[in-house]
Amino acid sequence: MKLLQCIIIEDEPIAREIIEDYIAQIPSLEHCASFEDAILATEFLNTKKVDVIFLDLNLPKLKGFEFLKTLKNKPQVIVTTAYHQHALEAFDLEVVDYLLKPIEFQRFLKAVNKLKVEKSKPDKFDSNKKDHLFFNVNRKMVRVNLEDICYIESFKEYVRIHMEESFIMTKFQIGEMERKLDSDQFLRIHRSYLIAKNKIAAFNFNSVEIGGKELPIGRSYKETVVSELNGDGIKF
Repeated sequence: MKLLQCIIIEDEPIAREIIEDYIAQIPSLEHCASFEDAILATEFLNTKKVDVIFLDLNLPKLKGFEFLKTLKNKPQVIVTTAYHQHALEAFDLEVVDYLLKPIEFQRFLKAVNKLKVEKSKPDKFDSNKKDHLFFNVNRKMVRVNLEDICYIESFKEYVRIHMEESFIMTKFQIGEMERKLDSDQFLRIHRSYLIAKNKIAAFNFNSVEIGGKELPIGRSYKETVVSELNGDGIKF
């Protein structure tokens, strides 16, 4: 497995030591260096390529965001900060995740799992990957092509599967639907809504727009949803 080369830019010694300890516990990461300010890190990056930067925002000499804007070939970036109010700006700069101090290891690991690792190209044909499912509708098994699904809405023990020009109602719980569908294509945004990522027209911290309909993002889903959509290249 290819190890991700990491550096830390953090001026607080205790916070820096915590991140170094977390990195040491994750086999896929390799800690290359730590820096107290972005100027020193810039000098290092001029001579060595890294895959990931763990970046504090409130730095001496050069602030975190200003540092990011100077990078021509930007590595993947995970922000580590005590200030929640900069999250929107961070995601606009295409960071992988935004961690608030004090950072727990479980939350740190969740952010690391979002990092992209170079993978070999998949085979052109994958016999195990389904492009459709059948659902029981009025005692008939109805075929639904996955690419046609816009979003899925929960009604207790039933779900309504919305397509561009039609919908079907079937006895299924939305949690079961979430497990059946590929997480690369579908995303849970609310206890009552599961959406197709490629059908999103717009989104903000509170809602997602699909097919002219605005769907709410649940409070407990917000951080994950915004991070996931930003990872797909979608910006505010």
